[in-house]
Amino acid sequence: MAQVPQRILDALAVRTWCGLSLRALGRAREEIDAINVYPVADGDTGTNLYLTVESAVAAVEAVFAAYEVGAADVVEPVGAGDGPSLAEIVGAMAHGALIGARGNSGTILAQLLRGLAQVLAVDGEEAHADGPGLRLALRHAAESARQAVAHPVEGTVLTVAAAAADAADGAEGDCAEVARAAYQGARAALAATPDQLPALERAGVVDAGGHGLVTVLAALVETFTGRAPDPVAATVPHARVERGPQDSAAECAVEGGDGNDGPAFEVIYLLEAGDAAVARLRQRLDTLGDSLVVVGGDGLWNVHVHVDDAGAAVEAGVEAGRPYRIRITHFGHGDAHTTGTGRPPRERAQRAVVAVVPGEGLAGLYTEAGATTVLARPGEPPASGELVEAVRRAHAREVVLLPNDAELRHTAAAAAEQARTEGVRVALIPTRSAVQGIAALAVHEPERRFDEDVVAMTSAAGATRYGEVVVAERQAWTTAGICQAGDVLGLIDGDVALIGANVTEVAATVLDRMLAAGGELVTLVLGDGAPESVAGHLEARVRKAYLAVDTVVYRGGRQGALLLVGVE
Repeated sequence: MAQVPQRILDALAVRTWCGLSLRALGRAREEIDAINVYPVADGDTGTNLYLTVESAVAAVEAVFAAYEVGAADVVEPVGAGDGPSLAEIVGAMAHGALIGARGNSGTILAQLLRGLAQVLAVDGEEAHADGPGLRLALRHAAESARQAVAHPVEGTVLTVAAAAADAADGAEGDCAEVARAAYQGARAALAATPDQLPALERAGVVDAGGHGLVTVLAALVETFTGRAPDPVAATVPHARVERGPQDSAAECAVEGGDGNDGPAFEVIYLLEAGDAAVARLRQRLDTLGDSLVVVGGDGLWNVHVHVDDAGAAVEAGVEAGRPYRIRITHFGHGDAHTTGTGRPPRERAQRAVVAVVPGEGLAGLYTEAGATTVLARPGEPPASGELVEAVRRAHAREVVLLPNDAELRHTAAAAAEQARTEGVRVALIPTRSAVQGIAALAVHEPERRFDEDVVAMTSAAGATRYGEVVVAERQAWTTAGICQAGDVLGLIDGDVALIGANVTEVAATVLDRMLAAGGELVTLVLGDGAPESVAGHLEARVRKAYLAVDTVVYRGGRQGALLLVGVE
């Protein structure tokens, strides 16, 4: 469905842009990870950018929630006293990106967003919400990001950001025209990055961080035009050298060096400190390593550096102020350690299952089956950070992750990638409903080889059709026609199959259609709003019309849907 275009850069436009950026980075994440060869070929740039923007989105949504604006797809006027101002939203966006920034490119993106916010929120006034204001913001963003990097290198995201600002400077007109020009300038600069960095030329790819920025600018174009530009190419046609599976580490360059000769650790932390102390910290860290990026201001900073002596980098932060959320990643082995406890790590279990569940009832069911659960309340999907914390809580060497929601696919993939950097072997099974997760969990055997267990669970989930019965919240177009608020909708495999008025009748029709293709077991999960009689009616219907089919019923609690249906 096409995005409704925004006309000016107001709070709602920023919210839309953040959401579109997150979805676009989710789609591009694996491709960006795959072309990550500079400054270190650790294959996580796309994931880091996704996590950075995810944190920005969470901060923006929190401000809107405080104003009770409602769900992200509700379009309401903002700025007339009934919602947050542009200054509040860009400030939240920048702060969220700063505290959630990951990796080299994520840290630079956070500074780009901070630079935008500094122009768009001068003195808390909405003084720059048109085309000229956006041009100024893009220019300041590019300059502030370059200043944050100790030793800027051409052919990176900094080059792409500068090209976007240059192109925007020559654009006339409204925000849509400026955004288009910035995107086109960035896209052209991205295509030229292999000519500027030998590591990219050898690998036959464009800069991964620059690719991520172009993706974010494409989302800005979509915000103002309603249409997303065509995707950019990640590889370079007619590359001189074919990239083999063992080449990426050798092609890595840290400020011009060979990746195997670069520093052993990436150190990232948030730091509470004054400007003078941070200036001294920059000088100290610059002598310890490379890829130094320090972003932020007003007493809060995000520090990123590659070093051989991780302890010295942390100690420098302690001397400057109060470092926290300290993260140290070893490039050689992909091991990550979060400091702060001082306790030896307890022994990990061999294998665990982490599952997202939509209600307290199902959470109890999954827990009884041995899974670590993350509760997804209606309208409040979990962020990837919550999934990563659940993986840590499971404390296992191997983890099977069940998102149980099609909309959580990118979030779960980012969480899995992050957990892998911490030494956990993670397999993501793309379950689209909690009933598919139940089927997967039913065949889970921790004693099996990991790959065999994952295959069995994936097969069980894939063989389970899923349906839902929900109440429409508003008038909308569906695959079954136009529904009105209050209508009862029957969904099969994610699509609206029928519109009705009676919950039991719609549920019976959904069940009949699902069983028309055969089945051996029906799983019914009743939400709090479902009529008490619906489960008994459906069980009797199965016994009468489908003699070889068994039925199990669970109470899901406040799960959003009135009824979940699974057919295996």
